[in-house]
Amino acid sequence: MLAKAIEKAGYDLVISGMASTDGTAGIVPALLAERLGVPQVTLLSEVSVEDGTVKGRRDGDAASEQLEASLPAVVSVTDQSGEARYPSFKGIMAAKKKPVEAWDLSDLDLEAEEVGLEGAYTTVDSATERPARTAGTIVKDEGEGGKQLAEFLAGQKFI
Repeated sequence: MLAKAIEKAGYDLVISGMASTDGTAGIVPALLAERLGVPQVTLLSEVSVEDGTVKGRRDGDAASEQLEASLPAVVSVTDQSGEARYPSFKGIMAAKKKPVEAWDLSDLDLEAEEVGLEGAYTTVDSATERPARTAGTIVKDEGEGGKQLAEFLAGQKFI
């Protein structure tokens, strides 16, 4: 439904955050790009648009990548992508006077069966509760602590 609303509004570039608070998966930009049929460039810490192309930098643990995609496109940005700009009181009051347009399914050329559980691309077959957390292993250093720690790490295949 979001993709249909974006198509109806018209766009060149859709910008989203990097993750949601319900799972931190960051999958919405990827799904949106798929539904819109446009390229995606994700997790950018720097973004620019010029000559029909969106360009950006993705910073990883070991290196930074320069990425680009032709417009229209979907981009997700990290919290490093820029300074937040907060509206002034005057801007807030002006925004209250702006009209808000609401669309229903027929405005978006959608049928009820295409949204909600009926229209979902995935289904959840089952869910189980996470097991209760168990107490960890405590290694007391009474002369052999280093050896015990090494044995524990080796037993867990960490070393």
